[in-house]
Amino acid sequence: MGKNIVIENGCGEIVEKKSRFIAHVKSVKTKEEALEYIQEMKKKYYDARHNCMAYIVDDEKRFSDDGEPSGTAGKPILDIIEGKNLTNVVVVVTRYFGGILLGTGGLVRAYQKSAIEGINNCILASMCHGYKFTVNTDYNGLGKINYLISISDADIIDTRYDADVAIDIITEEENMNGLIKKITELTNGKSIISDKIELDYYKNDSGVTII
Repeated sequence: MGKNIVIENGCGEIVEKKSRFIAHVKSVKTKEEALEYIQEMKKKYYDARHNCMAYIVDDEKRFSDDGEPSGTAGKPILDIIEGKNLTNVVVVVTRYFGGILLGTGGLVRAYQKSAIEGINNCILASMCHGYKFTVNTDYNGLGKINYLISISDADIIDTRYDADVAIDIITEEENMNGLIKKITELTNGKSIISDKIELDYYKNDSGVTII
């Protein structure tokens, strides 16, 4: 299963027995960026009782209970991140204590619930593995190829117009050979396929491709 990433950061808040739990979710590319954001949140919410966190950057994972009972905050947040199959993300959950103890089970549920709330307010994208390739064709083939891509699991990411037309297409690995065959048939063998590049890319919930 491909990983998911955050392409628009989000936050969410819940209240449990008068305690406020504020979750901030941010896309990060490095461990240093994650740690910097955690410190930023701690400064912003300096008057809060706890600023608990978890992050995953590539294959590195880290979490902190920040004074909550061991295992009741950071690890539950990390569990939600992993459950959503997210990578390159940091989640910081700030707690303002409301004067009523929640117990260990109550804390776990509250931190998980707030992390979910924050993630649900983000925009996510799913990783795909495939190829980008260029189709060089004459202007007679342009409309045919545009229509084919519109009904296929593929996207045109750039079109360049000159004496002929160069169309950059991206699609998942399992679709590529079949798609190239259809393009060749549609253009009666007059199209030239070049610049095949294997890569990971992302699609958001609306199916829009993001490289």
